[in-house]
Parts: sequence; structure tokens; C-alpha cells
Amino acid sequence: MTSGLVLDNVVTTYGAVRALDGVSLDVADGKITAVLGANGAGKTTLLRTVNGLVRPAAGSIRFGGHDLLATPVERIVTLGIAHVPEGRGVITELTVEENLRLGALWRSDRRRETVNGLATVYEMFPPLAERRDRAADTLSGGERQMLAIGRALMSRPSLLLLDEPSLGLAPRITAQIMATLRRLSAEDGLTVVLVEQNARSALSVADSAVILNLGRVVASGAADDLAGDEQLRHAYLGF
Repeated sequence: MTSGLVLDNVVTTYGAVRALDGVSLDVADGKITAVLGANGAGKTTLLRTVNGLVRPAAGSIRFGGHDLLATPVERIVTLGIAHVPEGRGVITELTVEENLRLGALWRSDRRRETVNGLATVYEMFPPLAERRDRAADTLSGGERQMLAIGRALMSRPSLLLLDEPSLGLAPRITAQIMATLRRLSAEDGLTVVLVEQNARSALSVADSAVILNLGRVVASGAADDLAGDEQLRHAYLGF
């Protein structure tokens, strides 16, 4: 399945506040699209709106021919969308492998997919293989982020929504995670929407990017072009 994710004039409100104010976005299949901006720009709300956790007041969202606004939240994952929220929401009481197995629960072929998926995730993130029988609360911050991404990948998504994967991580771990995302996109054709405050890191792996400010798209284009625009960098990206 291709991603075919298209947002058209989406408005999402919290009371009187327009967290998204007429956002349109066309996400290219098999590419990494970075969503950048300061705190409060609407980045997290965008992902939560796509994933059905927040319902917009206006606009449309389509994915792979499906109207997501007419799709129950619990069905969205079955369409091939996986969401890794900010905060690395792993279940700390469960082991690493138990957390990973949860990612394949909805699949009708989950027995085979779980075996194959575990092997893939362990190859991708060797520290998880070494700690597969340990409780998730024994992991470092970087390992928990690997676990959260690995669990999402267990569902074999065609679209991965990532919210601030580098938050609080050492530069070396951030670089490793970004390199993994680049490989998943380039080699496996995974479509990624990457929300990041670390604009420099995100633009280094993204194909395209949009910049949000106060819920509106203020710039969009090829990642290299935005990274090379000094005025945009100083005004919105902080580097």
C-alpha cells in the first residue's frame, strides 16, 4: 500500500485556539517529510489529527484512498499507519520483547509476522536484542526510543508518524536513529512524517519539509532548499 497521505485545509481547535489553521500537506510516498517549528507551532497536533486522536473542525485527510475523518481510531492502524508519540510510551513493566510483540497484535498473520518482525527489529537495533528479556524500565532513554520505534515497525506500516524522536537523547544516539529512518525510507520504501525541534538533524535526513508557525504552514519545499535558506533558518529553525 502506498501512503497517499493528503491533508487539505485542516483546522484543529482546542477551545478558541486554532492549533492547526488551514494546514495542507501532501506527503510523498517512500520519502521522509519533516515537520518543523517551535513549541506551540502545531506539530504534535498535526500527527494526532492524522492518527484520529484529535478530530479536526474543518478540512479533509485522506490516506491510501480512505477518508481518515470517517475512520474509527482503532481502525487507522490497520490501514498501515503507525504513530510513535513524544515521550517513548513503552510499557515499563513488560520486557523488551513483550513490548515489541504488542506491535503485531492487530495483524491477522501475527504469528508469522511477529517472528519475522522481531528478527528485523533486533537486527536494526542490536541493543534491544541484547536486552530482550529485561523489563523496559531498565533501558536508557535512547534504548526506549529504539523500542518505541521498533514496536511501531512490528505492525509493518507503510506510513510512520514520529513525534520528537531525538528529544533528550545524546547526539550519537540521535544520529543513529536518524540514519535508521533514512535506511527504512531508502531501502524499504517506508513513508515517514518526522516531527522535530532539532531542525538541523531532521533536515539532514528528510527529502522535504514544512515549517509550521502558530498552526499555519509558513514554508515548504525540498529539505536542502529550506536548510539553505538563511532567513528561514534564523526566523523559524534556530540554526
